[in-house]
Amino acid sequence: MSDLNVLQEEAGPILLLDRSGDLQRRDVLNAFALDELLCRQTGAGGPAICHIWRHPGALVMGVRDSRLPGAAAASRSIRKLGYDVAVRHSGGAAVPLDPGVVNVSLIVPLSSGPGQGDFQPAFHRMAGLIEQALRGTGRQVRAGEIAGAFCPGAFDLSISGQKFCGIAQRRQSKALIVQAFIIAEGSGGNRADLVRAFYEEAAGDTPPELYPKVTRESTASLQELTSLGALAVPELIRLLKETVRMQQQSFSPEAMDAAAAALRLPREEEVAAMTQTLRQRYTS
Repeated sequence: MSDLNVLQEEAGPILLLDRSGDLQRRDVLNAFALDELLCRQTGAGGPAICHIWRHPGALVMGVRDSRLPGAAAASRSIRKLGYDVAVRHSGGAAVPLDPGVVNVSLIVPLSSGPGQGDFQPAFHRMAGLIEQALRGTGRQVRAGEIAGAFCPGAFDLSISGQKFCGIAQRRQSKALIVQAFIIAEGSGGNRADLVRAFYEEAAGDTPPELYPKVTRESTASLQELTSLGALAVPELIRLLKETVRMQQQSFSPEAMDAAAAALRLPREEEVAAMTQTLRQRYTS
């Protein structure tokens, strides 16, 4: 698996934006809206960003999920359990979010040249960041689709055959957002059960091959898979930030200061407006 050098070569200094301590109950698309606005800045010459965040409880669907015949009824059932429900603008399928899930967004400029349309480097960037952050656990992280996992994809990250992380991306014209959900604490199986129940109600008479077949044993948390223990969330966040700071050390203090000076955090009203835009755009 690639390491973080690919980030250093193409993205320049990466700034950390750690919002993982903010667990206010707000529209889950708020974080995606913030990513969207930050990505516009990056594409216009602003700095690359690593945005770390969590949400108190949501099921975030892919566009295809939202088009299943029973999606509206299944969404109502999920909301009755206390979860927010939304359709995200990046790829992938349904993912449950809660305080035990750490979300990471790498927002980087698109490379120029003949390889610009290749999606693989973006996924390698995120996979390399997570693998490098977890090296100290002594567990081998593998990339490759895990049968029975929710939000399945070629860049599922797993340990001992159980998925703990999924990766998706959202491209703009000059920059992209690579988004990962990392199941850090709690039961991976319980989260898989939640997603399976959603699909059982949402699928209706849809042919089985057109939506994920989720199994409980396919998914586990880092608490279950590694020695990070019951405090896997703060420990993972610390390791991720340390890994990004290693990349920052490759740049001069002047370069880091220039990157920080170029960053403008969007105002709350800008994020709220983009949140509304995303919900209207991606809600069937």
